[in-house]
Amino acid sequence: MAEHSEFMVRFWGVRGSIACPGDSHRRYGGNTSCLEVRCGEHLLVFDAGTGLRPLGEHLGGRTALRGDLFLTHTHLDHVVGLPFFGPLYNPDTRFRLWAGHLLPDLTLHEALSHLMMAPLFPVPPEVFAGNITFHDFRAGETLEPQPGVILRTAPLNHPNHATGYRIEFDGRSICYITDTEHLVDQPDQNILGLIEGADIVIYDSSYTDEEFPDYLTWGHSSWQEGVRLAARAGVKRLVIFHHDPSHDDAFMDQVARDAEAMRPGTLVAREGMVLSP
Repeated sequence: MAEHSEFMVRFWGVRGSIACPGDSHRRYGGNTSCLEVRCGEHLLVFDAGTGLRPLGEHLGGRTALRGDLFLTHTHLDHVVGLPFFGPLYNPDTRFRLWAGHLLPDLTLHEALSHLMMAPLFPVPPEVFAGNITFHDFRAGETLEPQPGVILRTAPLNHPNHATGYRIEFDGRSICYITDTEHLVDQPDQNILGLIEGADIVIYDSSYTDEEFPDYLTWGHSSWQEGVRLAARAGVKRLVIFHHDPSHDDAFMDQVARDAEAMRPGTLVAREGMVLSP
């Protein structure tokens, strides 16, 4: 049997909305969204929340890197870590930044320049010493950022728009679907099409079904909807993600028990967790 190339995802930030340091959030983690994906020798990063800083430290601080960073969207909790990602300050770094939700109103460079602008931030993106390039696409397009690495994308239901990703490599797939509000009376066909038959699906599970009606139009979903979508799409493993800051470790322990009972094998994302399809 042919040996598979490395394909894995490591979780550096699993929290939504705002970082939550402290003992009550220690076991699942308090950093906001950031994933490291390895496709053989290729490095892909998804989202630039506060988890991006410890990822940079793990990768060697200001060590030179080659890679791609894909954003679901540019709300603060998903981009605030970008200025603190050490490798961007190494002149030998070559990194591409991607977004699929901004056109035609903005480019990614313009959006990040607004973030990194006085009086909100003292220096612009031009402070990065590496060769950093900005790439805009439209959600729904298929990308091939590296040879043999295919990214299928889809628009998500979120204020100011967002993009879902399906990473396909070496005959396997990981889907990253966060910051999307599910439809109350029917499954989201965009998401079903993207996650069909996937090995791993990481899904926005900010709320429970009981909480969800109190947060309509906020642009998030429930872990139970993630289970329902995974069942309809024949997903092998569902990962509950983007935990609400009010959900402490004890709350997430209960979610883990309930999810295991509803769909055995479902996982709750924790910082440091590593999964391979």
